[in-house]
Amino acid sequence: MPTPSTPRKSPGRPPRISREEVIEAGRRIVAEQGADRLTMRRLAAEVGSTPMALYHHVRDKEELLLLLLDEYAERTMRRPEPSGTPREQTIAAAAAIHDALRDCPWAAELLTADDLMSPTALWFVEQIVDGLIRSGLTPEQAVRGYRAIWYYTLGQITITAAAANRRTRDPRPTRRAQIFTALDPAELPRLARLADRWAAITAEDTYLDGLRALVDGLITDQGGNADRSLG
Repeated sequence: MPTPSTPRKSPGRPPRISREEVIEAGRRIVAEQGADRLTMRRLAAEVGSTPMALYHHVRDKEELLLLLLDEYAERTMRRPEPSGTPREQTIAAAAAIHDALRDCPWAAELLTADDLMSPTALWFVEQIVDGLIRSGLTPEQAVRGYRAIWYYTLGQITITAAAANRRTRDPRPTRRAQIFTALDPAELPRLARLADRWAAITAEDTYLDGLRALVDGLITDQGGNADRSLG
């Protein structure tokens, strides 16, 4: 009696892939090469499949980026303990966002688009807006205040990461350092006096100091001056 033959796979048929494999491959591409290098074709090559097969797991590149952001937020963002005052609540929530993004430049890079928001991170946004409203700001002022805090936080992370990358690629002194050594004290007296200390001062981690000053400015006179400063 003849032995049944083993079914043969169709030639060229891509292997089955899981949603987890797609997300992991996307994270790897973004972390190593940047978000701009992530395409569905590049992702398919990474997992050994076809672009059409990926659409069974994600609708498009933007959905994948949102999944990456939310997965990272779930793993790293820690909700702070309840704070005693609205001001402390606002500062703690913003600091938690900063701490989560500081060690993940690719996530900060994605968020510069300003139209990608992790659902998990919305809890922290709620805490900032709520803290500002309870400090006396109107809801509209609180949203503007949140935006100011967000831009400050993201800007600090992005600039710090870019400076670190530059030093890694080229440890030589920057052109800025050369310019500061040749300042004319008659024209720029303050900067000339600070020239030899400028690099050390600007390298300090002053995020929390700046955050506290920003929040204090936003809630001055319980929001009375905040509206004018934010337009």
